[in-house]
Amino acid sequence: MSLSVVHTETAPAAVGPYCQAVKANGFIFTSGQVALNPATGKLVEGGVQDQAKQVLLNLTEVLKAAGSSFDKVVKTTVFLKDMKDFAAVNEVYATFFSEHKPARSCVEVARLPLDVSVEIECVALYN
Repeated sequence: MSLSVVHTETAPAAVGPYCQAVKANGFIFTSGQVALNPATGKLVEGGVQDQAKQVLLNLTEVLKAAGSSFDKVVKTTVFLKDMKDFAAVNEVYATFFSEHKPARSCVEVARLPLDVSVEIECVALYN
């Protein structure tokens, strides 16, 4: 099996002992992204939609660095601090997945890193 680590300066660095993504046998497995601005390393200001947009922009950069894009995403997992934010996050999510709609799970969790409201990870194809 072939494994390679994906790293890009255009997405936030990992805040723990993990990488931004791993490529393995034609797939990319991203780590969960939160709403950190890669230029400042700080959380974006605003509400859950602002956070969701930054999360998806960060995923865009990780996928690009891995040789992929949103149209090759197979599955996403969305973690919400509050399921009441489901519709608001969906509005932003739909702008990134307008034509191609991957499989998706969405769960409410007790707490997320840095006390953010949303975190998203994905599995995608490359090449």
